[in-house]
Amino acid sequence: MNNLRCRSCDTPLTHSFVDLGMSPLANSYLKREQLFAMEPFYPLHAYVCEQCFLVQVPEFESPEQIFGDYAYFSSYADTWLEHVNAYAAQAIKRFGLGSNSLVVEIASNDGCLLQCFKKNGVPVLGVEPAKNVARVAEERGIPTVVTFLSVDAAGKLAAQGKQANLLVANNVMAHVPNLNDLVEGMKILLKPKGVITIEFTHLVRMMEGNQFDAIYHEHFSYFSFIAAERVLSNHGLRIFDVEEIPTHGGSLRLFVRHTDDRSHPVEQRVAQLRAAEVGAGYNRLDRYQSFREKVRDTKNNILDFFINAKRERKSIVAYGAPAKGSTLLSYCCLRAEFIDYAVDRSPHKQGLFLPGTHIPILSPDKVKDTRPDYLLILPWNLKVEIMQQMAHVRNWGSRFVTLIPEVTVCD
Repeated sequence: MNNLRCRSCDTPLTHSFVDLGMSPLANSYLKREQLFAMEPFYPLHAYVCEQCFLVQVPEFESPEQIFGDYAYFSSYADTWLEHVNAYAAQAIKRFGLGSNSLVVEIASNDGCLLQCFKKNGVPVLGVEPAKNVARVAEERGIPTVVTFLSVDAAGKLAAQGKQANLLVANNVMAHVPNLNDLVEGMKILLKPKGVITIEFTHLVRMMEGNQFDAIYHEHFSYFSFIAAERVLSNHGLRIFDVEEIPTHGGSLRLFVRHTDDRSHPVEQRVAQLRAAEVGAGYNRLDRYQSFREKVRDTKNNILDFFINAKRERKSIVAYGAPAKGSTLLSYCCLRAEFIDYAVDRSPHKQGLFLPGTHIPILSPDKVKDTRPDYLLILPWNLKVEIMQQMAHVRNWGSRFVTLIPEVTVCD
Protein backbone atom coordinates (compact mmCIF):
# COMPACT_ATOMS: atom_id res chain seq x y z
CA MET A 1 0.00 0.00 0.00
CA ASN A 2 1.40 3.42 -0.90
CA ASN A 3 1.50 6.35 1.50
CA LEU A 4 0.45 8.96 -1.04
CA ARG A 5 -1.97 11.67 0.02
CA CYS A 6 -4.15 14.03 -2.00
CA ARG A 7 -2.42 17.35 -2.61
CA SER A 8 -5.75 19.16 -2.29
CA CYS A 9 -7.50 17.62 0.75
CA ASP A 10 -4.82 15.28 2.22
CA THR A 11 -6.93 12.12 1.86
CA PRO A 12 -4.87 8.91 1.33
CA LEU A 13 -4.69 8.00 -2.38
CA THR A 14 -5.61 4.37 -2.94
CA HIS A 15 -7.64 4.43 -6.15
CA SER A 16 -5.82 4.06 -9.48
CA PHE A 17 -6.94 6.18 -12.43
CA VAL A 18 -4.47 4.91 -15.06
CA ASP A 19 -0.98 3.39 -14.97
CA LEU A 20 1.16 4.43 -17.96
CA GLY A 21 4.25 2.50 -16.89
CA MET A 22 7.73 3.98 -16.53
CA SER A 23 8.41 7.26 -18.28
CA PRO A 24 11.11 9.97 -18.37
CA LEU A 25 10.32 13.59 -17.60
CA ALA A 26 8.43 14.71 -20.69
CA ASN A 27 10.37 17.92 -21.29
CA SER A 28 13.84 16.56 -20.46
CA TYR A 29 15.16 16.75 -24.01
CA LEU A 30 18.64 15.32 -24.43
CA LYS A 31 21.81 16.64 -26.00
CA ARG A 32 23.83 14.21 -28.09
CA GLU A 33 26.46 13.72 -25.38
CA GLN A 34 23.72 12.68 -22.94
CA LEU A 35 22.56 9.75 -25.03
CA PHE A 36 25.15 7.44 -23.47
CA ALA A 37 24.44 8.38 -19.86
CA MET A 38 21.84 6.98 -17.48
CA GLU A 39 18.41 8.49 -18.04
CA PRO A 40 15.97 8.53 -15.12
CA PHE A 41 12.54 6.98 -15.58
CA TYR A 42 9.73 7.28 -13.04
CA PRO A 43 6.36 5.58 -12.57
CA LEU A 44 3.67 7.48 -14.46
CA HIS A 45 0.69 6.36 -12.41
CA ALA A 46 -2.30 8.66 -11.87
CA TYR A 47 -4.64 8.30 -8.89
CA VAL A 48 -8.06 9.76 -8.12
CA CYS A 49 -8.97 11.09 -4.68
CA GLU A 50 -12.07 9.49 -3.19
CA GLN A 51 -13.04 12.71 -1.39
CA CYS A 52 -12.43 15.63 -3.76
CA PHE A 53 -12.01 13.66 -7.03
CA LEU A 54 -8.77 15.38 -7.97
CA VAL A 55 -6.78 13.20 -10.39
CA GLN A 56 -3.06 13.46 -9.72
CA VAL A 57 0.37 11.90 -10.13
CA PRO A 58 3.02 11.69 -7.40
CA GLU A 59 5.91 14.14 -7.28
CA PHE A 60 9.22 12.51 -8.23
CA GLU A 61 11.19 15.59 -9.28
CA SER A 62 10.95 19.07 -7.82
CA PRO A 63 9.55 21.93 -9.90
CA GLU A 64 12.97 23.58 -9.62
CA GLN A 65 14.51 20.61 -11.43
CA ILE A 66 11.76 20.42 -14.05
CA PHE A 67 11.34 24.11 -14.86
CA GLY A 68 14.78 25.51 -14.10
CA ASP A 69 15.79 25.44 -17.77
CA TYR A 70 12.66 24.96 -19.85
CA ALA A 71 12.36 24.07 -23.53
CA TYR A 72 8.75 25.15 -24.08
CA PHE A 73 8.17 28.62 -25.53
CA SER A 74 4.56 29.71 -26.10
CA SER A 75 5.18 31.86 -29.15
CA TYR A 76 5.76 29.01 -31.62
CA ALA A 77 2.11 27.94 -31.92
CA ASP A 78 -0.01 30.25 -34.08
CA THR A 79 -3.21 28.84 -32.63
CA TRP A 80 -2.09 29.79 -29.11
CA LEU A 81 -1.15 33.31 -30.22
CA GLU A 82 -4.63 33.77 -31.67
CA HIS A 83 -6.09 32.45 -28.41
CA VAL A 84 -4.26 34.88 -26.14
CA ASN A 85 -4.96 37.85 -28.40
CA ALA A 86 -8.68 37.13 -28.30
CA TYR A 87 -8.56 36.56 -24.53
CA ALA A 88 -6.79 39.87 -23.87
CA ALA A 89 -9.28 41.82 -25.95
CA GLN A 90 -12.18 40.17 -24.10
CA ALA A 91 -10.66 40.76 -20.64
CA ILE A 92 -9.84 44.44 -21.30
CA LYS A 93 -13.41 45.09 -22.38
CA ARG A 94 -15.17 43.02 -19.73
CA PHE A 95 -13.19 44.26 -16.74
CA GLY A 96 -12.46 47.81 -17.89
CA LEU A 97 -8.69 47.43 -17.75
CA GLY A 98 -6.54 50.44 -18.54
CA SER A 99 -3.42 52.38 -17.65
CA ASN A 100 -4.24 52.30 -13.93
CA SER A 101 -4.67 48.53 -13.85
CA LEU A 102 -2.11 45.77 -13.37
CA VAL A 103 -2.27 42.40 -15.13
CA VAL A 104 -0.08 39.72 -13.54
CA GLU A 105 0.44 36.37 -15.23
CA ILE A 106 1.68 33.33 -13.32
CA ALA A 107 3.95 31.09 -15.40
CA SER A 108 4.11 33.86 -17.99
CA ASN A 109 6.59 31.97 -20.20
CA ASP A 110 8.03 34.17 -22.96
CA GLY A 111 5.48 36.93 -22.39
CA CYS A 112 3.33 36.39 -25.47
CA LEU A 113 0.07 36.84 -23.55
CA LEU A 114 1.22 39.87 -21.57
CA GLN A 115 2.36 41.54 -24.78
CA CYS A 116 -1.30 41.62 -25.85
CA PHE A 117 -2.14 43.74 -22.79
CA LYS A 118 0.96 45.90 -22.99
CA LYS A 119 0.26 46.96 -26.59
CA ASN A 120 -3.14 48.16 -25.36
CA GLY A 121 -1.59 50.35 -22.66
CA VAL A 122 -2.26 48.05 -19.69
CA PRO A 123 0.68 47.64 -17.25
CA VAL A 124 1.84 44.03 -16.86
CA LEU A 125 4.05 41.82 -14.73
CA GLY A 126 5.15 38.26 -15.42
CA VAL A 127 5.98 35.64 -12.80
CA GLU A 128 8.02 32.89 -14.45
CA PRO A 129 10.29 30.28 -12.78
CA ALA A 130 12.36 29.31 -15.85
CA LYS A 131 15.26 31.74 -16.14
CA ASN A 132 15.94 31.05 -19.82
CA VAL A 133 12.30 31.67 -20.77
CA ALA A 134 11.96 34.74 -18.54
CA ARG A 135 15.01 36.22 -20.23
CA VAL A 136 13.21 36.14 -23.58
CA ALA A 137 10.19 37.88 -22.04
CA GLU A 138 12.41 40.61 -20.60
CA GLU A 139 14.01 41.12 -24.01
CA ARG A 140 10.50 41.71 -25.36
CA GLY A 141 9.89 44.42 -22.78
CA ILE A 142 7.81 42.34 -20.36
CA PRO A 143 8.95 42.90 -16.74
CA THR A 144 9.29 39.44 -15.22
CA VAL A 145 10.01 38.17 -11.72
CA VAL A 146 11.89 34.86 -11.81
CA THR A 147 10.21 32.77 -9.14
CA PHE A 148 7.56 30.17 -8.43
CA LEU A 149 4.42 31.76 -7.07
CA SER A 150 3.88 30.78 -3.45
CA VAL A 151 2.53 32.34 -0.27
CA ASP A 152 5.97 33.78 0.43
CA ALA A 153 6.53 35.15 -3.10
CA ALA A 154 3.01 36.58 -3.28
CA GLY A 155 3.45 38.31 0.07
CA LYS A 156 6.64 40.00 -1.14
CA LEU A 157 5.00 41.19 -4.35
CA ALA A 158 1.91 42.45 -2.50
CA ALA A 159 4.16 44.36 -0.09
CA GLN A 160 5.69 46.09 -3.13
CA GLY A 161 2.25 47.23 -4.28
CA LYS A 162 2.04 44.66 -7.09
CA GLN A 163 -1.36 43.15 -6.41
CA ALA A 164 -3.31 42.36 -9.56
CA ASN A 165 -6.54 43.73 -10.96
CA LEU A 166 -6.41 40.71 -13.26
CA LEU A 167 -4.39 37.64 -12.30
CA VAL A 168 -3.92 35.17 -15.15
CA ALA A 169 -3.11 31.51 -14.46
CA ASN A 170 -3.15 29.64 -17.77
CA ASN A 171 -2.19 25.97 -17.54
CA VAL A 172 -0.30 26.51 -14.29
CA MET A 173 -2.36 24.86 -11.55
CA ALA A 174 -1.55 21.47 -13.04
CA HIS A 175 2.18 22.15 -12.88
CA VAL A 176 2.51 22.75 -9.13
CA PRO A 177 2.87 19.93 -6.56
CA ASN A 178 2.11 22.21 -3.59
CA LEU A 179 -1.31 23.15 -4.88
CA ASN A 180 -2.59 24.81 -1.70
CA ASP A 181 0.50 27.01 -1.46
CA LEU A 182 -0.08 28.21 -5.02
CA VAL A 183 -3.79 28.93 -4.56
CA GLU A 184 -3.24 30.78 -1.29
CA GLY A 185 -0.51 32.77 -3.04
CA MET A 186 -2.97 33.68 -5.79
CA LYS A 187 -5.42 34.94 -3.18
CA ILE A 188 -2.74 37.12 -1.58
CA LEU A 189 -1.71 38.57 -4.93
CA LEU A 190 -5.26 39.52 -5.92
CA LYS A 191 -6.66 42.97 -5.15
CA PRO A 192 -9.89 43.00 -3.08
CA LYS A 193 -11.98 43.64 -6.20
CA GLY A 194 -9.68 41.83 -8.59
CA VAL A 195 -10.38 38.86 -10.86
CA ILE A 196 -8.43 35.67 -11.49
CA THR A 197 -8.83 33.75 -14.72
CA ILE A 198 -7.64 30.17 -14.69
CA GLU A 199 -7.35 27.86 -17.68
CA PHE A 200 -6.65 24.13 -17.58
CA THR A 201 -7.37 21.01 -19.59
CA HIS A 202 -10.82 19.82 -18.55
CA LEU A 203 -10.60 16.32 -17.09
CA VAL A 204 -14.04 15.54 -18.50
CA ARG A 205 -12.87 16.30 -22.05
CA MET A 206 -9.62 14.44 -21.42
CA MET A 207 -11.52 11.31 -20.47
CA GLU A 208 -14.12 11.61 -23.21
CA GLY A 209 -11.39 12.21 -25.79
CA ASN A 210 -9.11 9.42 -24.56
CA GLN A 211 -6.35 12.00 -24.09
CA PHE A 212 -4.06 9.91 -21.91
CA ASP A 213 -1.04 11.63 -23.43
CA ALA A 214 -1.97 14.74 -21.42
CA ILE A 215 -0.66 12.87 -18.37
CA TYR A 216 3.03 13.39 -17.62
CA HIS A 217 5.19 14.08 -14.59
CA GLU A 218 5.26 17.84 -15.11
CA HIS A 219 1.45 17.81 -14.85
CA PHE A 220 0.89 16.98 -11.21
CA SER A 221 -2.92 17.48 -11.18
CA TYR A 222 -5.91 17.05 -13.54
CA PHE A 223 -9.05 19.01 -12.78
CA SER A 224 -12.75 18.54 -13.24
CA PHE A 225 -14.84 21.62 -12.48
CA ILE A 226 -15.93 20.19 -9.13
CA ALA A 227 -12.35 19.40 -8.07
CA ALA A 228 -11.14 22.89 -9.02
CA GLU A 229 -14.07 24.55 -7.28
CA ARG A 230 -13.30 22.71 -4.07
CA VAL A 231 -9.65 23.67 -3.86
CA LEU A 232 -10.43 27.31 -4.66
CA SER A 233 -13.25 27.56 -2.12
CA ASN A 234 -10.95 26.14 0.56
CA HIS A 235 -8.88 29.32 0.15
CA GLY A 236 -11.70 31.86 0.15
CA LEU A 237 -12.03 32.12 -3.61
CA ARG A 238 -15.30 31.84 -5.55
CA ILE A 239 -15.88 30.91 -9.19
CA PHE A 240 -18.36 33.42 -10.62
CA ASP A 241 -18.26 32.39 -14.27
CA VAL A 242 -16.91 29.62 -16.48
CA GLU A 243 -16.32 29.10 -20.19
CA GLU A 244 -15.61 25.92 -22.10
CA ILE A 245 -12.84 26.62 -24.61
CA PRO A 246 -11.20 24.44 -27.31
CA THR A 247 -7.53 24.74 -26.33
CA HIS A 248 -5.55 21.57 -25.53
CA GLY A 249 -8.36 19.32 -26.67
CA GLY A 250 -10.97 20.97 -24.45
CA SER A 251 -10.29 23.29 -21.52
CA LEU A 252 -12.11 25.35 -18.93
CA ARG A 253 -11.62 29.03 -18.24
CA LEU A 254 -12.68 29.93 -14.71
CA PHE A 255 -13.44 33.47 -13.58
CA VAL A 256 -12.66 33.77 -9.87
CA ARG A 257 -12.98 36.44 -7.19
CA HIS A 258 -12.62 36.72 -3.44
CA THR A 259 -15.57 35.00 -1.75
CA ASP A 260 -16.56 38.19 0.08
CA ASP A 261 -16.41 40.35 -3.09
CA ARG A 262 -19.99 40.81 -4.36
CA SER A 263 -19.08 42.99 -7.34
CA HIS A 264 -19.22 40.02 -9.74
CA PRO A 265 -22.45 38.02 -9.43
CA VAL A 266 -22.28 34.27 -9.98
CA GLU A 267 -23.41 33.43 -13.50
CA GLN A 268 -25.83 30.61 -14.26
CA ARG A 269 -23.16 28.70 -16.20
CA VAL A 270 -21.41 27.84 -12.93
CA ALA A 271 -24.37 25.90 -11.56
CA GLN A 272 -25.05 24.35 -14.94
CA LEU A 273 -21.54 22.93 -15.34
CA ARG A 274 -21.44 21.72 -11.75
CA ALA A 275 -24.75 19.94 -12.25
CA ALA A 276 -23.59 18.45 -15.56
CA GLU A 277 -20.50 16.92 -13.96
CA VAL A 278 -22.44 15.56 -11.02
CA GLY A 279 -25.09 14.19 -13.36
CA ALA A 280 -22.39 12.44 -15.40
CA GLY A 281 -20.97 10.83 -12.25
CA TYR A 282 -17.72 12.77 -11.79
CA ASN A 283 -18.44 12.82 -8.05
CA ARG A 284 -18.35 9.00 -7.95
CA LEU A 285 -15.29 6.76 -8.09
CA ASP A 286 -16.85 4.30 -10.52
CA ARG A 287 -16.92 7.01 -13.23
CA TYR A 288 -13.13 6.98 -13.28
CA GLN A 289 -12.61 3.22 -13.51
CA SER A 290 -13.25 2.70 -17.23
CA PHE A 291 -10.50 5.03 -18.44
CA ARG A 292 -7.63 2.59 -18.01
CA GLU A 293 -9.24 -0.09 -20.18
CA LYS A 294 -9.89 2.43 -22.93
CA VAL A 295 -6.24 3.48 -22.83
CA ARG A 296 -4.99 -0.11 -23.09
CA ASP A 297 -7.16 -0.76 -26.13
CA THR A 298 -5.84 2.40 -27.77
CA LYS A 299 -2.25 1.30 -27.20
CA ASN A 300 -2.92 -1.99 -28.95
CA ASN A 301 -4.48 -0.23 -31.94
CA ILE A 302 -1.57 2.21 -32.19
CA LEU A 303 0.95 -0.62 -32.18
CA ASP A 304 -1.04 -2.45 -34.87
CA PHE A 305 -0.83 0.61 -37.12
CA PHE A 306 2.93 1.04 -36.70
CA ILE A 307 3.75 -2.65 -37.09
CA ASN A 308 1.66 -2.92 -40.26
CA ALA A 309 3.16 0.28 -41.67
CA LYS A 310 6.69 -1.00 -41.11
CA ARG A 311 5.87 -4.38 -42.65
CA GLU A 312 4.81 -2.42 -45.73
CA ARG A 313 8.16 -0.57 -45.64
CA LYS A 314 6.50 2.78 -44.98
CA SER A 315 8.54 5.64 -43.52
CA ILE A 316 7.16 7.68 -40.61
CA VAL A 317 8.25 11.08 -39.32
CA ALA A 318 6.79 12.82 -36.27
CA TYR A 319 5.78 16.46 -36.40
CA GLY A 320 6.21 18.26 -33.09
CA ALA A 321 8.08 17.43 -29.89
CA PRO A 322 5.46 18.28 -27.24
CA ALA A 323 5.43 16.89 -23.72
CA LYS A 324 2.32 14.85 -24.55
CA GLY A 325 4.27 13.19 -27.35
CA SER A 326 6.82 11.88 -24.86
CA THR A 327 4.07 10.17 -22.86
CA LEU A 328 2.51 8.60 -25.93
CA LEU A 329 5.79 7.36 -27.41
CA SER A 330 7.07 5.98 -24.11
CA TYR A 331 3.83 4.23 -23.17
CA CYS A 332 3.43 2.70 -26.65
CA CYS A 333 7.15 1.79 -26.94
CA LEU A 334 7.54 3.76 -30.18
CA ARG A 335 11.22 4.40 -30.75
CA ALA A 336 13.57 4.96 -33.68
CA GLU A 337 12.73 1.60 -35.27
CA PHE A 338 9.26 3.03 -35.95
CA ILE A 339 9.87 6.78 -36.28
CA ASP A 340 12.79 8.08 -38.36
CA TYR A 341 12.98 11.48 -36.69
CA ALA A 342 10.82 14.31 -35.33
CA VAL A 343 10.62 17.94 -36.44
CA ASP A 344 9.65 21.03 -34.48
CA ARG A 345 9.31 24.72 -35.32
CA SER A 346 11.00 25.78 -32.09
CA PRO A 347 14.77 26.29 -32.52
CA HIS A 348 15.05 25.61 -28.78
CA LYS A 349 14.26 21.94 -29.44
CA GLN A 350 16.03 21.41 -32.76
CA GLY A 351 19.27 19.46 -32.45
CA LEU A 352 18.09 17.71 -29.29
CA PHE A 353 16.61 14.22 -28.79
CA LEU A 354 13.27 13.15 -27.37
CA PRO A 355 13.52 11.79 -23.83
CA GLY A 356 13.34 8.03 -23.46
CA THR A 357 13.03 7.23 -27.15
CA HIS A 358 16.10 9.24 -28.26
CA ILE A 359 14.43 10.20 -31.54
CA PRO A 360 16.30 13.22 -33.03
CA ILE A 361 14.47 16.56 -33.35
CA LEU A 362 15.20 18.45 -36.57
CA SER A 363 13.87 21.45 -38.49
CA PRO A 364 10.62 20.99 -40.45
CA ASP A 365 12.67 21.70 -43.60
CA LYS A 366 14.08 18.18 -43.30
CA VAL A 367 10.74 16.63 -44.28
CA LYS A 368 10.97 17.70 -47.93
CA ASP A 369 14.39 16.03 -48.18
CA THR A 370 13.28 12.59 -46.99
CA ARG A 371 9.64 12.61 -48.18
CA PRO A 372 8.15 10.25 -45.58
CA ASP A 373 5.01 8.21 -46.29
CA TYR A 374 3.36 9.35 -43.05
CA LEU A 375 3.63 12.54 -41.02
CA LEU A 376 2.60 11.74 -37.45
CA ILE A 377 1.17 14.82 -35.70
CA LEU A 378 2.02 14.50 -32.00
CA PRO A 379 0.44 17.82 -30.90
CA TRP A 380 -2.91 16.61 -32.26
CA ASN A 381 -4.68 19.62 -30.71
CA LEU A 382 -2.88 21.74 -33.35
CA LYS A 383 -3.79 19.36 -36.18
CA VAL A 384 -5.50 21.94 -38.40
CA GLU A 385 -2.66 24.45 -38.07
CA ILE A 386 0.02 21.83 -38.77
CA MET A 387 -1.77 20.34 -41.77
CA GLN A 388 -1.97 23.82 -43.27
CA GLN A 389 1.72 24.52 -42.60
CA MET A 390 2.79 21.16 -44.02
CA ALA A 391 0.28 20.90 -46.88
CA HIS A 392 3.14 20.47 -49.38
CA VAL A 393 3.79 16.90 -48.17
CA ARG A 394 0.71 15.86 -50.13
CA ASN A 395 2.70 16.58 -53.32
CA TRP A 396 4.52 13.26 -52.95
CA GLY A 397 1.58 11.38 -51.47
CA SER A 398 2.44 11.65 -47.79
CA ARG A 399 -0.48 11.23 -45.40
CA PHE A 400 -1.11 12.81 -41.99
CA VAL A 401 -1.66 10.60 -38.94
CA THR A 402 -3.03 11.35 -35.47
CA LEU A 403 -3.31 8.77 -32.70
CA ILE A 404 -5.67 10.47 -30.22
CA PRO A 405 -8.49 9.70 -29.58
CA GLU A 406 -7.87 6.88 -32.05
CA VAL A 407 -5.62 6.14 -35.02
CA THR A 408 -6.75 8.42 -37.89
CA VAL A 409 -5.08 8.73 -41.30
CA CYS A 410 -5.83 11.82 -43.42
CA ASP A 411 -4.81 12.59 -47.00
